[in-house]
Amino acid sequence: MPKYVIEREMPGAGSLSPAELQAASQTSCGVLRKLGPQVQWVQSYVTDDKIYCVYIAPNKASIEEHARQGGFPANRISEVRTMIDPTTAE
Repeated sequence: MPKYVIEREMPGAGSLSPAELQAASQTSCGVLRKLGPQVQWVQSYVTDDKIYCVYIAPNKASIEEHARQGGFPANRISEVRTMIDPTTAE
């Protein structure tokens, strides 16, 4: 199943409180339950003004539908082609 990185432009994201992040996570998980098990949220990285999310999904359209139903921006959705890490250098 393809893996995607979603870039969400959210000014002030890095200043969101734990309660606000929890509420956003609960919204996301609620939408994921409705969409079914094929769309999976792996993890997200919160920066000052963006959130980068890693999802596993059958296609880009399912990521767009998750964003639409959850009320989240999905400014850029990129399919991961391969992964590398320090062991790639060996």
